[in-house]
Amino acid sequence: MSRETVLFKNEEKKTRNEVVEILKTIVDKIEQGKIALSNNTGSVELDLPQNLTLEIKVEEETKRKTKRSLEIELEWIVGGDDQGEMVIG
Repeated sequence: MSRETVLFKNEEKKTRNEVVEILKTIVDKIEQGKIALSNNTGSVELDLPQNLTLEIKVEEETKRKTKRSLEIELEWIVGGDDQGEMVIG
């Protein structure tokens, strides 16, 4: 039986330019292999292995209005070095 624990969560409205700057910072940190996240409720520091699993998902939800989301998720085994490959084009 698996158990999921949320170590960090943050959600806030940003302009497209602000999102771009945050994503650029995240890219730099991924290249360095370490990323630290913090907000008013907590923080987490992550050591990233050389190989990660990258999942990109687009969802659409329709109620009165149509809402779309783009999710970018990185996964890895703690202490492991999984290999994955993805082509973006």
